Amino acid sequence: MGVIVIACFKPKEGKSELLIEAVKEHLPILRKEGLITDREGIVMRSKDGSIIEVFEWKSEEAINKAHTNASVLKLWEKFEEACEYIPLINIEEAKSLFPGFEPVKF
Repeated sequence: MGVIVIACFKPKEGKSELLIEAVKEHLPILRKEGLITDREGIVMRSKDGSIIEVFEWKSEEAINKAHTNASVLKLWEKFEEACEYIPLINIEEAKSLFPGFEPVKF
């Protein structure tokens, strides 16, 4: 069974463009490695510049495999340079009943 996740990335100072590059590559790499479903992902931006990405892993096993996959780990290094991972609740809009975000298109 799939696992839908909401990943939140707050860009480090001066690293917004690098974060967007990493996010642009993220789902294609995960899909190429057979770790996520064909469900279309959603990428959006909060008012503070944080990026929210919603996608579906194929399974818990796929999540675990990602942590040992060379291609994924290389990309995650770019994420580490570009951002900090934050919980959804730390994004101001998430405190609203129906939060709204700016769509990010690639």
